[in-house]
Amino acid sequence: MSGSYRRQQFFLKSSLQGNTLVQTLIYANLILFTLMVLHGTILGLGMQAIMNPPPRLLVHWGAQYWPLVLDHSEWWRCITYAFTHGGLIHVGFNMVVLYQVGPLLEAELGWHRLFTVYTFATIIATVAGLFWHPVTVVVGASGAIFGLIGFSISYYHRVGGGIGLQRRNFMLQWALMAFVFGIIVGADNAAHLGGAIAGAALGWFMPINIRDQRKTEKLFKTIAIVCVLITVVSIAFIPASWLIN
Repeated sequence: MSGSYRRQQFFLKSSLQGNTLVQTLIYANLILFTLMVLHGTILGLGMQAIMNPPPRLLVHWGAQYWPLVLDHSEWWRCITYAFTHGGLIHVGFNMVVLYQVGPLLEAELGWHRLFTVYTFATIIATVAGLFWHPVTVVVGASGAIFGLIGFSISYYHRVGGGIGLQRRNFMLQWALMAFVFGIIVGADNAAHLGGAIAGAALGWFMPINIRDQRKTEKLFKTIAIVCVLITVVSIAFIPASWLIN
């Protein structure tokens, strides 16, 4: 069996098995995008709601806008912005990248460690944006996805060996493609950098052997459950905020 064929089989299996969390994240993003488009259609925006939603619609559906966070305590936007997207191409590209890089990590680490990294990168990415563009409407899961990529690069670099370096290089390829795409579409590179650094930091300290991973199993499961609760409550605040405001 050739090395090329083995690599293809490895990445194919990684994309199709053990990806319950990744599927959930993708479905959540697509559902929220669909609801936002339907809302925009009702408002008479037509194709604009699909391809280039206006800032007001994005903010209505959970986009990050720091003045609302700092002045009106709408803290949930630090999470919900990662589930809101600025058009079909935006959400499509992010979900393709998530589908390519996420299952590999979920199979390796389990959903609890993966979601911990994802949530941590989401928060650090938007905080990085605060210092770069504090009054800009920001949406998209790319900061969190760059967090997964940054995590993978540092984690698999530590793992080493043939498979470890192969996986690291696979993630480096996606990092390059995502970075180039971000430049083309004028994406939030501050969030990308913040997410990548956050992920790389976690990847550098995450246990890589089974014995140490077992020691931290309960810790990461507890953190992940807290992250799930925060995410669910944050998303619930999207419609709740309509009633408040």
